[in-house]
Amino acid sequence: CVFNSSELKDIEFIRSNYYNKLELYRFSSSLGRFVGYTEYGVKQAEYFNSDPSIIGAMKAQRETYCLNNVGI
Repeated sequence: CVFNSSELKDIEFIRSNYYNKLELYRFSSSLGRFVGYTEYGVKQAEYFNSDPSIIGAMKAQRETYCLNNVGI
């Protein structure tokens, strides 16, 4: 979570997946979708972005995970 303030609208949730210290793909709540950084990561991002249940679950993680940890 990237905190600019304690309000939910100003918090960005980022989930990155790495392999051998190389970032493959990332979900960013500010974009609302996955972004791929390698050939494999782009394919994975396209797959994840095509499934509305995965996107909905990741968007919900911002409120579930980040909002509860604002004070930490």
